[in-house]
Amino acid sequence: MTALVIAEHDNASIKVATLNTVTAAAACGGDVHVLVAGHHAAAAAAAAAQIAGVSKVIHVDSESLAHALAENVSAEVLAIAANYSHILFPATAAGKNVAPRVAAKLDVAQISDITKVDSPDTFERPIYAGNAMATVQSSDATKVITVRTTGFDAAASSGGAAAVETPVAQADSGKSSFKGSEIAKNDRPELTAAKIIVSGGRALGSSEKFNEVMTPLADKLGAAIGASRAAVDAGYAANDLQVGQTGKIVAPQLYIACGISGAIQHLAGMKDSKVIVAINKDPEAPIFSVADFGLEADLFTAVPELVRSL
Repeated sequence: MTALVIAEHDNASIKVATLNTVTAAAACGGDVHVLVAGHHAAAAAAAAAQIAGVSKVIHVDSESLAHALAENVSAEVLAIAANYSHILFPATAAGKNVAPRVAAKLDVAQISDITKVDSPDTFERPIYAGNAMATVQSSDATKVITVRTTGFDAAASSGGAAAVETPVAQADSGKSSFKGSEIAKNDRPELTAAKIIVSGGRALGSSEKFNEVMTPLADKLGAAIGASRAAVDAGYAANDLQVGQTGKIVAPQLYIACGISGAIQHLAGMKDSKVIVAINKDPEAPIFSVADFGLEADLFTAVPELVRSL
């Protein structure tokens, strides 16, 4: 029984989501192999070989894999899928793009967003925005799985000494092509990897107030900035800052929610945070039900006072 983890990387380094997925793969039993499909990605493959618990790295290098187009990455996975009992992807935008293609081609059911491995064929996953947990058992010969990374600790990024194999890449499918990208540059930590997140809600009232109140707090704490869906829909914050079921799932060491009522979809995205602090003037706000520390106060007064005290 051997598990294959599809690495998420930038051709130079391995992303943290891969480390969480390696932990999930190890829980399935047996050896853990990692597929690094990219272009000029030798550094990423070398980093993958250092991950604790990984026994083999498969490094496939081709220009057609430079931008992780789903059709080409899935072809690389399918070429070696017969060797594995479990194929695991991080439940990120990239993983969710490739995993369904692999499952469909293998004619198996995809097991999505797992948070726990009960046994090699039984897994737990949240449903109803995290209000219930489903136990899923699969009899498929190959289990195609996406892993909610907040449910698993990251594997150590050093200490391993896996062998690296370099098979010949599959031909370009020709079904899609990369035209370009527009990437927002941000000096702050990546939201899904940040240890501290400060999030603002609709109560902030405007994008100007959102920046005026939240930015100084984030600067003091060295934190990433998040937002509720209501704040994003109102135009107070950029879409890539949205935390929640339809945004990003996070589990930082500290999550500070300012003016966020605590809608179910938002709680689903952050309730696994280690420490949750809520600031809201509504004592009945649902966010207080999951908060470790709650402050019933006007955020426009409380947050600047907190910044001055730090």
